[in-house]
Parts: sequence; structure tokens; C-alpha cells
Amino acid sequence: MTSKYAPVESCNCEVIHEEVVNKVRKKMPKEETLYDLAELFKVFGDSTRIRILWALDEAEMCVCDIACLLNMTQSAISHQLRVLKQAKLVRSRKEGKVVYYSLDDEHVRMIFDQGLAHTSEK
Repeated sequence: MTSKYAPVESCNCEVIHEEVVNKVRKKMPKEETLYDLAELFKVFGDSTRIRILWALDEAEMCVCDIACLLNMTQSAISHQLRVLKQAKLVRSRKEGKVVYYSLDDEHVRMIFDQGLAHTSEK
């Protein structure tokens, strides 16, 4: 079986470039911030949530519309929307009895679009 990943090259020396290490260390975000970022990226790790984000990038939609589009139950969509909302990736607004969902802000659209662009690179 062949791997789709290239082998990682490693350094054959044991020299520490202290100037570089110290420069990077000073700029490194706090551990808690990096943890939060990792948690955010975990939310993007589910294909159903990605499909929902893609749909909401195109238009504001209610649970019924998303369920129909993705051929899933409203319950399953509601669960995923709750995860996306907790991660502050989507927001909702109520109009009468209908709750509409959309991407939370332009940052979410940019993250999503950048991910799509990266995966489309040849």
C-alpha cells in the first residue's frame, strides 16, 4: 500500500538556531489561544457541517430547507447547526415561526473560501 503523503525530511544536525527559536517564541500565541484554534478547526472536520456551511455561504436558510437540500432529517441538521452556532460560525434570526441561519460574519466566509481554494490547488 502506498501513502499519499511524501516522507518528511529531517535535519541531520543538532544545532539549535537560538535567534530563530527566540524570535518565534516571543510571537507564539498563548497555549489557550492555540487550543481554541484547534477546537475551531475540529468543527470544520465534519463533512455534514462543511456542506451546511457551503449552503449558508450561498444563502440564508431554515432547518427545513437545509434538511431538504442535504437529504437529511431536521433533527440531524439542528444538531449540526447547534455545534456550528456554539463555535460562532453561524447565527440565527427568527421571523415569525421560522428560524433562518446564516454564516456568522465575513471571517467565516473567508476561512471557508480559503479552505476551498487550498483544496482546489493542483
